[in-house]
Amino acid sequence: MTFFKALPYAALLGMILNGFCSQAQETAKNIKLSIKEAQDYAVKHNQTMRNADLEVQKAEYSKWQTIASMLPQVKAGFDYQNMCGYEMVMGGGGGLSSMIPDTILIGGMPVPISLPSTGDEESGGTVIPMNPSGTFSITASVAFTGAQIVGIVLNKIARDIVDISHKQTEQSIRSQVRSVYVSILVMEDIVGLLDSSLANMERLEKTTLESVRAGAAEQIQADKLHVQVASLRNSINANRRSLKMLYNSLILQLGADVNSTLTLTTPIDDVLDINNLGKLALGGFNIEDNYNYQMLQQNEKIAKRNVTMAYMDFTPTLTAYYQYSAKTYFGKDAGFNMTPPNMIGASISVPLFSSGARYAKVKAAEIDYNEALNSKQQAEDGLRVQYNQLCYDLANAIETYQIQKDNLEVTKRVFDNTTEKFKYGHASNLEVTNSSIDIITAQSNYIQAVMSVVSAEVALENLLGK
Repeated sequence: MTFFKALPYAALLGMILNGFCSQAQETAKNIKLSIKEAQDYAVKHNQTMRNADLEVQKAEYSKWQTIASMLPQVKAGFDYQNMCGYEMVMGGGGGLSSMIPDTILIGGMPVPISLPSTGDEESGGTVIPMNPSGTFSITASVAFTGAQIVGIVLNKIARDIVDISHKQTEQSIRSQVRSVYVSILVMEDIVGLLDSSLANMERLEKTTLESVRAGAAEQIQADKLHVQVASLRNSINANRRSLKMLYNSLILQLGADVNSTLTLTTPIDDVLDINNLGKLALGGFNIEDNYNYQMLQQNEKIAKRNVTMAYMDFTPTLTAYYQYSAKTYFGKDAGFNMTPPNMIGASISVPLFSSGARYAKVKAAEIDYNEALNSKQQAEDGLRVQYNQLCYDLANAIETYQIQKDNLEVTKRVFDNTTEKFKYGHASNLEVTNSSIDIITAQSNYIQAVMSVVSAEVALENLLGK
């Protein structure tokens, strides 16, 4: 306590804040990822991907739920009854007892009936006590219909659709991670390029200011250079802010801790491998690998099975059951028990006439199936046309990228050459201004060209089911 009292409050607060900062730094992780590792990390940790995994599990349980409907169903129950002391009197003067025979035939043999007596002989009748009773029962039943069998097949198709959707989600996440990853690499290269240009401009501004003080240059030249330096610095700051936003976007795509620090290990040249991109466009198109086409195939199967499901309304329904019942009376007299302990039964229901409703349902299902076939054929033609167009887009994007890459390098050399000439008075201030504007324009065009290549590549890979 003495030590803490001796510390100034400001110093104590500083120690606490430093402790929190140290703990935050320990919590944050530095993650180093190649582009392939980033895609695999996102597939494992992305929340959208986790929901897709849950959908697969849910489809499996739904399939089992349909299968279980065809298996025996067993249930147990207990029923309690209390007549509140009521007694049934069967008098001898033509009452209920006169309608009950003295004997019944069981297996061809006469068996006398003896009702319980309570000593009500004075009235000449018989009293049957209605004691409280409880009945425990177990019932097992099973039902078979054609619709159940078709339902199992439909659930299998639904499970396949969920699997395809799961693959589409994974494909989408990998594509998004790739796009953001490449954007970060390009932006970092551009920032490095502009930093180098800014250093040259600042040295040029400093030299010009010294020339102005010595009377060898005019102040207007220094002012124009100052504006160019400020404009270039503003462009760099804007790119750095965009770079920070891209890193945050990549962290969200990865599903990583928001306090994590990312280090990207794949160089831009390895990502933009022109030779591999050319092979991608020349590899051909197997439409069966396209996920959208696979979805259309499953929709066709569903439409076909729905026709079969409609025909199942004409088939009979078979039901069988077994029931065990044990009835117990609570009281000194047993009471009158007519509940059989064991009972089995079966039934069959055959549909006969529905005024044409079932026939109309079949025809409607057949029309839906024909529409699914037409949609599939139309989509197949559209996908083949789209493949040709995406190959053209990728080729154009690659050509534009190569041109803009060369243009950026040339513009950088022109800028360096112009600033060098300006030092010795062989270039005007206007030429320096134009060259600085050209390099910013070339940088913007280069970014757009790179992203066009990535977008065309991703679109073609998604179409090919890569």
